[in-house]
Amino acid sequence: MWSTMPWEKNFDIDETLTRAMQTFWAHGYEATSMQDLVTATGVNRASIYATYGDKRALFLTALRKYDGEIRRRMLAELAETKTPAEAIAAVFDKFIGQTTVPQGNWGCFLVNTALELAAHDDEISELVNAAQDEIEAFFLAMIRKGQQSGAFAADRDAKPLAHQALASLLGMLVMIRSRPEEEFLTAVRDGFLKSLT
Repeated sequence: MWSTMPWEKNFDIDETLTRAMQTFWAHGYEATSMQDLVTATGVNRASIYATYGDKRALFLTALRKYDGEIRRRMLAELAETKTPAEAIAAVFDKFIGQTTVPQGNWGCFLVNTALELAAHDDEISELVNAAQDEIEAFFLAMIRKGQQSGAFAADRDAKPLAHQALASLLGMLVMIRSRPEEEFLTAVRDGFLKSLT
């Protein structure tokens, strides 16, 4: 009798989530209104609420999408396809490259969220901390692999170096939003890589 039932979704759920993720990533949680999300996704408020829940629930779903589909996938591909030095450099370069893209300098969604929300939201803090632990584990694996191959100095403890790698990356990602100068950012990358040899 009816061509479309009222509760039927007539939009792409994953594509809508991607657009919401990009909006939160670019502007942050507090600065993104529900109207911004409606405009970005082309989906009305009622459908957003019915599909994803409230704004915070949508934000968490978007953050998990970023963590799984962008951050985790990137590290896995780099570990499989690059030498240790190339893989470490590529993590930094992923974000340094954003500074040359018009209106593309969003930094890291996870780090932006850590700065804005993690101190006040235990669930978000747990998600961000788990992601940072995995990034540090990636650095540790690459450093050990490079030490075993002779690419990096083998007489240094890899764990403190992995801590340093994470701290260097996070520091760069904080600065990238306010001081997106390529020369400055590449110096952070190169300084860490030099410390490995």
